[in-house]
Amino acid sequence: MLTSIAETAEQLRKGELSPVELTKNCLAQIEKLNPTLNAFITVTGGLALAQARDAEAEIARGNWRGQLHGIPLAMKDLIDIAGVRTTAASALYKDRVPAEDAEIVRRLKAAGAVLLGKQNLHECAYGGSSMISYYGEVHNPWDAARIAGGSSGGSAASVAAGLGYGAIGTDTAGSVREPAALCGIVGLKPTYGRVSVRGVIPLSLSLDHVGPITRTVSDAAVMLQAIAGYDGGDANSANIPVADYMASLREPWKPAKIGVPG
Repeated sequence: MLTSIAETAEQLRKGELSPVELTKNCLAQIEKLNPTLNAFITVTGGLALAQARDAEAEIARGNWRGQLHGIPLAMKDLIDIAGVRTTAASALYKDRVPAEDAEIVRRLKAAGAVLLGKQNLHECAYGGSSMISYYGEVHNPWDAARIAGGSSGGSAASVAAGLGYGAIGTDTAGSVREPAALCGIVGLKPTYGRVSVRGVIPLSLSLDHVGPITRTVSDAAVMLQAIAGYDGGDANSANIPVADYMASLREPWKPAKIGVPG
């Protein structure tokens, strides 16, 4: 069982854990379990190990970038990584290789995250089961005979199975939240405009969101902290300050009314 991102980050910062060993462990789990789960379309092992080695060297020199430095994560295969095919799980895009990173990938790289690869989904994000994919259906890690939900099914299945410490999904009508629920983990749909969608293959530009899929709420806060913020290249990006999400989690809980039916 993987520990939380915050706990793992502290061990990495102190030199008690190696980003390279973490990454090798995740890649080994992907090799072992992905044939059953079909959670990944593309595994970027070489890129991940290079990023892990860089992270290890930087941390050893005292240049720790923060809680995602050296942490293995992955992307739904709608999100551009330069030089890595981005397919949207569709034959239409099976040979598409972007030249630039999506804005969220740029931010994760700046935070020192290790990118394990691109995850399977319901084709073009247009469905809630992740059974419809050019690369085959995604299976739920709790019971391979059941669906993982969608459209971010591969991302949710991967995180639930411990193939990485977190993932980035997209949500237009429940596509982060539903698969997270079906796989027993956390999925967050941020406020519209809080996270850039530039470099993400769109389903509906006025409804698309990008958000973290994680094992815990605190892990979701750590990932959101890294990807949130204004992007001048995204016309719908909100130019407002980013809150301290981890500090918000430490505030005392107060009873609240979620909704009152009329």
